[in-house]
Amino acid sequence: MKKPFIIALIGLLFSSTSVCNAQKKVMQHKDKALWNRIRNVEISNSGDYIMYHLEKGEQDKTLKLLNTNGNLIMSYERTKSGQFSFDSKYAVFTVNARKDSIKEMKRRKIKKKDLPKDTLVIYDIKSRTTQKIPNIKSFTLPEKWSGIVAYYLAAPKKTKKDSTKTKEKDSTKAEKKMKKVSKDNGFHLVIRRLTDGAEDTLKYVHQHKMAKEGRFLTYATSGEKKNIPGGVYRYDVDKGTRTKLFESHDKTKYPQLGISDSGNRIGFVVDTDSTKSLIKKSKLYSWKQGNLKAQELLGSEESTSRLLVSMDEPLWFSKNEERLFFGMRTAPVVQDTTLLEEEIVNVEVWTYDEPRLYTVQELDVKKDKKKAYLSVYDFKSTNWIQIADPTYDFVSYADNGNSTYAVVGNGTPYQLQSQWTGQRPMDLQRVELKTGIRTDLGSNVYGGSSLSPKGQYLFGYSRKDSTWFTYNLKTLKYTALTKGRQFYNELHDYPDDPYSYGAAGWTEGDAQFLIYDRFDIWAFNPDTGESKNLTKGRSKNVRYRYVQLNEEEKGISRKGTWLLSTFNETTKHGGFSSYDPKKKSLKQLIEGPYSYGRPKLAQEDKKQRLVFTRESFTEFPNLWSSDLSFSSPKQITDANPQQNDYNWGTVELVEWVSLDGKPLKGMLIKPEDFDPSKKYPMIVNFYEKSSNGLHRHRAPSYGRSTINYSYYASRGYLIFNPDVHYRDGYPGESAFNCVIPGITALIEKGFVNKDKIGVQGHSWGGYQIAYLVTKTNIFKAAESGAPVPNMISAYGGIRWWTGLSRQFQYEHTQSRIGGTPWEYPKRYVENSPIFNIDKINTPLLIMHNDADGHVPWYQGIEFFVSLRRLGKPSWFLNYNDEPHWPLKLQNRIDFNLRMSQYFDHYLKGAPKPVWMKRGVPALEKGINQGYEYVGDKE
Repeated sequence: MKKPFIIALIGLLFSSTSVCNAQKKVMQHKDKALWNRIRNVEISNSGDYIMYHLEKGEQDKTLKLLNTNGNLIMSYERTKSGQFSFDSKYAVFTVNARKDSIKEMKRRKIKKKDLPKDTLVIYDIKSRTTQKIPNIKSFTLPEKWSGIVAYYLAAPKKTKKDSTKTKEKDSTKAEKKMKKVSKDNGFHLVIRRLTDGAEDTLKYVHQHKMAKEGRFLTYATSGEKKNIPGGVYRYDVDKGTRTKLFESHDKTKYPQLGISDSGNRIGFVVDTDSTKSLIKKSKLYSWKQGNLKAQELLGSEESTSRLLVSMDEPLWFSKNEERLFFGMRTAPVVQDTTLLEEEIVNVEVWTYDEPRLYTVQELDVKKDKKKAYLSVYDFKSTNWIQIADPTYDFVSYADNGNSTYAVVGNGTPYQLQSQWTGQRPMDLQRVELKTGIRTDLGSNVYGGSSLSPKGQYLFGYSRKDSTWFTYNLKTLKYTALTKGRQFYNELHDYPDDPYSYGAAGWTEGDAQFLIYDRFDIWAFNPDTGESKNLTKGRSKNVRYRYVQLNEEEKGISRKGTWLLSTFNETTKHGGFSSYDPKKKSLKQLIEGPYSYGRPKLAQEDKKQRLVFTRESFTEFPNLWSSDLSFSSPKQITDANPQQNDYNWGTVELVEWVSLDGKPLKGMLIKPEDFDPSKKYPMIVNFYEKSSNGLHRHRAPSYGRSTINYSYYASRGYLIFNPDVHYRDGYPGESAFNCVIPGITALIEKGFVNKDKIGVQGHSWGGYQIAYLVTKTNIFKAAESGAPVPNMISAYGGIRWWTGLSRQFQYEHTQSRIGGTPWEYPKRYVENSPIFNIDKINTPLLIMHNDADGHVPWYQGIEFFVSLRRLGKPSWFLNYNDEPHWPLKLQNRIDFNLRMSQYFDHYLKGAPKPVWMKRGVPALEKGINQGYEYVGDKE
């Protein structure tokens, strides 16, 4: 009997190294599966505990609970969805059956509905005791209060009678009936008290919402015909009581529920139409603390705009609870249901001047059917206002719905041109939320789609004139904040308008707007444009960026200190600094040859403890704990101790000059046991600019599109990743001018085997490799993933994941041609490898999948069949039904193995595997992979 495919595949590997290093092991293909990743990191509000998932490959996750000193409190296998209770006393998570046992059930054709359901686990951290509740669908914890967990049962709990043999058949029938009832009428929602396990079951619930701050929830039920009427209820957690807000017949549906933060207001949408009509005239209701029943606010027939109350737009209350936001929708397009299939015309009609390309419309059909226009009901005036409409359908609001104004936008007039420009300006209007009065703000506005936290200003960055601006919504004063100043990308190398460096945000009360330049944070007066540099990092080549530690922060406080991340562009060192806005002082807290992850701060901890990651090429991004001073950071995890057993690698920054005189940087990875007196094979891997990632850790894995640096370094390869600077109209030539002199500069150092150099890249990297091999024979072998050999045919293609035309990519963005084929035909030809394919003398491995939604996969076919026509050594990999990269584990393993065998053959002299000698015939697809080696070394 054959072993499962993945097990056999992982276990197979050619090793050109016959004797391993005495101290360190050379990494084998199967060893990539040994590495753990840290996921879903949480710190308790108290700051005392840290919880995370440890995940090895795609195996079952293990939940780890530590204290901030790194001491293990609890470890639980097969877990997901771990959360702390708000008071930090409990860890709540779910457990499922082992993945391998699920796979075996699938082999036995067990139906999905009969697979094991999750078990809810409630862990008391202080007493270290566990409560388990089997057979659940999902659970919810309150956001800003504690005491309960709410969970849905996947099936009814068994009673004592159910356990007897004489009742087994009846029980099975009951469960089947319950599953059908659950599908039609909802599931049982159980409210469980964490302290003692006391429960209250709310039956046949379709959905529920918890108040953020108040100890209440609301739920909708279809009810049970005999004794539980359907309706909307409010549940008081402390009293354990439920208040009926609305009651109706059992066919009534409640597609939307909303509850205010305090729990004192509840809103819901009611659909009483029990027919299958597509034109559902739903109604909007609201309830307030003190009222006996909910009141109808709006019926679809009352809308003067001929719109209907949306059943898909979520309901939410303003922070002050004076407004209820909801959606209105147009009536759906209804098809004649009396037509037979053979009577329906099935044709796509594409029109040259419609705003959206048909392929985009096709992908948007489901979304368009649910499209709603934001509206608001004001409880003080008892009036409702339609904020957005079918023309001005974009909405920006502020201050948690409390603001005086909203801004609406209409991008339709400019949508057609976005097909080739890639930019989408809008016409903008201000809407007064009390009166609905609209005021024009401007037409053809670029980048102005955001409101300040309090809603006093519209702001944005206009790429057209590279300017940050504000618009005072009360005075209607426009202020160009950065006109004529360089707050745009200084290294911009696209035939397009440059992007900005972004913004830190606004200080409290909309007092100042904090904008980034390349290095610093600048504080701007939003009305006058007066500015001040807060960090002065340019002279030191240090980049400062604000770190938001409070997820709910709307305005940046000027009372305490700010945490800033730092990055030295010269050394590539990372770190953190603190800035005191009152004293206007800056202090470096921590810095080094590392990359630091974004910290998570305990939200209710006076000690201000946090957790963060630190990594380098040799150091895995383990978790560290500290307070905001970073004076005594402590490593609290060691996810991959096995790394010490392997010959790893080192990384260094290298510099050279391009053929057109530009100074360049890149990364050079060497084996840990590197000997400068020896000559090593080298693989060149690049995309655009990667040197800022010098201290990024690259753990072994079965990657989807690129070589794994640690794996190849362990096996005696050098890896070179050069930065590329581009010239408009000549992307291929730019890559040549930057990459080739970098390679020759390394060859001159004496440790690169000039006859054993490979190159590998994917997508944009795949294109550049396809171009390079038409211009040089320096490479012994190349792997080109999802390449574009023909820019002319690719220009007219579609990005099928989005439905967008590819034209903007060539005219303005990554492909950098700078115009159309009829404007610059020579550029398209010169940059297309297909027209020089006869000059290729480098063997090529091409990977391009038939479900690629980024690059049309026929580009890979064009490349391969042309090489085949010329008898050039080449191989083509197409992972069926996979997108731009192989995502399924078995396919990623396969790609990594084949690429390793391919480079080992050409760069290390290993034998050709069978798949390279004779391919894998269609008759053998999925049966014989051809990994085995036949014959002598070549």
